[in-house]
Order: sequence, then structure tokens, then C-alpha cells
Amino acid sequence: MTDKLKIKIILGFAAIYVIWGSTYLAIRLGVETIPPFLMAGVRFLIGGFLFYLYGKFKKAEKPKPKHWVTTSIVGILLLVGGNGLVSWAEEVVPSGIAALLIAMVPLWMVLFDTIHPKGNRPTVKAIGGMILGFIGVTILINPTDIGGYAEIDRFGAILIILATIFWASGSIYSKYAEIPKSLILASGMQMLVAGVVLILLSFITDELKTSTLQNITFVSWMSLLYLITFGSVGYGAYIWLLQVVEPSKVATYAYVNPVIALFLGNFIASEPLSLWTIGSSMFILLAVFIIISSKKKNLISNSNKKNLTDKTSTTKLKGTI
Repeated sequence: MTDKLKIKIILGFAAIYVIWGSTYLAIRLGVETIPPFLMAGVRFLIGGFLFYLYGKFKKAEKPKPKHWVTTSIVGILLLVGGNGLVSWAEEVVPSGIAALLIAMVPLWMVLFDTIHPKGNRPTVKAIGGMILGFIGVTILINPTDIGGYAEIDRFGAILIILATIFWASGSIYSKYAEIPKSLILASGMQMLVAGVVLILLSFITDELKTSTLQNITFVSWMSLLYLITFGSVGYGAYIWLLQVVEPSKVATYAYVNPVIALFLGNFIASEPLSLWTIGSSMFILLAVFIIISSKKKNLISNSNKKNLTDKTSTTKLKGTI
């Protein structure tokens, strides 16, 4: 693995760890005055359009009709079923708690990747790290006093659990599906399709009846702008990492995001943050270290080693982060 690729991977993980950790709060602040499906739809339509244009500017190969099919499936699973449901749930679930529930994603991803014919089999160390991380999240939640909240809205919790299943299945599907060589173009196509579907859902559910432009606050507008820009960068990095790194390692974002979300929620939105939470977060970071360090020499996914050594891979990876 070249030094340039190592730097790209490090930047990719930084994006999905830090940027995505902050998007939970941005979503929470956004849906305070913007309907969730409408907000997510606008976010992905604009972000997808910008990504698609940038891909064309980079002279990306024209996508084939079958590419629109595969990217549509990925976009609907990840961004409609995954992000769309999380946006809806955050109307009633605090941002930090939502991020904690998302920590179920790695377990689903390992399961789906294991049963996939071309999937990777995680090491015992990686499995142990994931179990440790899940236990850490359970301790962090503390059923008797969840971050100062007496209980979690059950409907919101169910939505987030369903979102984790959609997200994990879409992630594994995107890893093995045939998508455009330009991952910027592929990400843009996924966001465009998801944006259209989410806008349709907004109309079907009559969201606009409960909100007007005059009711949208400055904070919600800024949150939407943040999600369109930084959130889209994080998504592009995630799609790229899935192509070159084992899913069990990429999935560790779900353990780091809750830590970021909890601290940001406390600092910006005054969400409660106790010593119990801080201690449990350190427990989770230990699990991430174990997963990342497992088979360190084999950081690149087995199914992608050959591609990364081919001359054509230079074109595929260029400009994706």
C-alpha cells in the first residue's frame, strides 16, 4: 500500500468519524423546523447534483444504464431507508441517543458481509472488538438513566433500528455491486435518486402542511447547509472506503460517532453529559482500536487488493476524497 493511499484512507476515516459524528446534531437542529423527509430530500438533491457535476468536470466515464439501477438501489437503502428514517426519528430522539442506537450497524454489516458469497470473514479479534463495542454502547446507554433522559421514544427507537438494517445492507450491496468507476459520480447518482424519493415521500406524507418557509429558523437553515456540504463529503468518503477497506473496519464509525455526537450535543445543545458517559465512551474507543488493529497488514479488503495494484485503479481512486 502506497503512502498516498494510506493518507487517503486516514482522511477517509477522519471524515466518517468526525464529520458524521457532528451530523446527528445538525439533523436534530434541522428537523426542529424543517420536515425530516423534505430536509433530507433537499440535502441529497443538492449534494448529489454538485457531486455529479464534479464527476463530469473530472471527465468521469459516462454511466451505463445498469449503473443507474445499482446506484439507485444503494441510494434508496442507505439514504432513504437509512438516513431518511434517522431524520424522522430525530424529531423525538435526542441526537446523542440516536448516534448510540446507530452503533448496531457494525454487527449487521459483519453478518451481511459474512453470508455474502464474496464476503470477508472477520477475524476472531475483530469479532471480539465489535462485541466489546456493543457492550460499551449498552453501558453508555445505561437503561436506568439514559444520558439524563428517563426513556427513549419507542417509535423513534424502532425507526432507528430499521435504519441500521437498511444502512448495513446497502453498504454491503454497494461494496460488491457494479457501480461507475468514478466514486464521486456514483455517490452523486445515489444522492440524486435518494433526493427524488425523499421529496416524493415528503409530498405523500403531507409534510408541507405542517411547515412553511417562514417558520424555518436560521439555525435549521444553517444545519441544512452543513449537511449539504460537509455531510456530502462524509458520504463520499464512506462509499470510497467501502471499496478499499474491510467492512468491519469501516463500520467502526458507528462506535466513534456516538462519542462525537454526545460531546457536541452537550457543548452546543446542552444535552446532559455525565462522568458515566465519558467513561463508557473511552470503553467504546478501546473497541475501535481493537478492530482497527486486527490484521493491520491486511487493511485493504482482500477482494480489492488486485484492483488497487492495477493501473486502472489510479483512475478509479483519483479525486474520490
